[in-house]
Amino acid sequence: MIIRPAVRTESINEYYFSAKLKEIDRLNAARAADGKDRIINLGIGAPDGMPPAPAIEALVSSAREPGNHAYQSYIGIPELRQAFAGWYRRYYGVELDPASEIQPLVGSKEGILLLSLAFLNPGDKVLVPDPGYPTYSSASALVQADLVEYDLIEENGWQPDFEALENMDLSGVKMMWTNYPNMPTGAPATEDLYRRLVDFGRRHGIMICNDNPYSFILNDRPLSILGVPGAKECCVELNSLSKAHNMSGWRIGMAAAAPDVISQLLKVKSQMDSGMFRPLQLAAVQALEQGPEWFRTLNEEYGRRKVLAGKIFDIIGAKYSHDSTGMFLWGKVDKDSPLADNLTDDLRPLGEKVSDRILYDAGVFITPGFIFGRNGRDYIRISLCAKPEVLENAADRIRRTVL
Repeated sequence: MIIRPAVRTESINEYYFSAKLKEIDRLNAARAADGKDRIINLGIGAPDGMPPAPAIEALVSSAREPGNHAYQSYIGIPELRQAFAGWYRRYYGVELDPASEIQPLVGSKEGILLLSLAFLNPGDKVLVPDPGYPTYSSASALVQADLVEYDLIEENGWQPDFEALENMDLSGVKMMWTNYPNMPTGAPATEDLYRRLVDFGRRHGIMICNDNPYSFILNDRPLSILGVPGAKECCVELNSLSKAHNMSGWRIGMAAAAPDVISQLLKVKSQMDSGMFRPLQLAAVQALEQGPEWFRTLNEEYGRRKVLAGKIFDIIGAKYSHDSTGMFLWGKVDKDSPLADNLTDDLRPLGEKVSDRILYDAGVFITPGFIFGRNGRDYIRISLCAKPEVLENAADRIRRTVL
């Protein structure tokens, strides 16, 4: 290339799933040449169900209106902000001012980078969970902040060790990323956890950024960190229609926080896009109006899939929690796993070795936990975003490999 890339890009690599999907495409081409079936991908959490029918109808009908194809407001249409506020009131018991405490986003993933750009200077410190969503670390690295990892371990229920946090050098820490219900582990949110996070953030002057897209999945009582008294003094929450409404490709999310936080977020966002397509916003309004029956039906299906994913882990010999929430199942493998045979000379993380053996020998891709941090080295993760018959087929392939 004619010029050198920015130094900040040296701190990150291509996203794991981007590179792995390229490999899977190459493997599928070779399998097709050999007359084999395609690889079953149980890796990525992309819901395979249909969005609410009223959302689709609103998109189609509003797209036919001539006045709906122009640039839109950077802050979203009032109807969408009001719908987000109503959603939070009904399901989380949280009051938000739709005019000043809500910012629609092009998916909540956008919010991770926007918050980092808005609040972090080079050299500022950011607490990121291990294991955790890799984008928390990559967004922080892109703005040249310093990463400070905090451990999540199974023995603590994948919750922060607050005693360990208090004993850390917190000087210069401005932001802390949290994510409950947790991805990748499935650990649920609790009121006590959120109270402790708010207390920690307020006492140390740290912004707690809670990423909350999984709160409706396999969970009867969604929680928001903003439900804790005083949370708006130190917290911002990201949320999304991607998971709970089967709308991941629509890229509709939100940030909720105090007005001064939202105004800074908007300052950055308004430089980077020109508003969300109006028919998408009107469709989101309809999706947000869905009642409890929508979520009951959704979770009945995810419940069935979780049982089948558990059977896959039973074949592999992976230990997992039956009480996890969210759209993934997280399991621990050890040297006694039937798929860990003859892998002792391979120095890679055990989860990665088992994942690759399942991929190459059985034609099934299961995510290795090491991509989420060192505390995920001995774990693997199954996405529940596959139909029951696909999960059963995957189990059959893996069973034949084990036997």
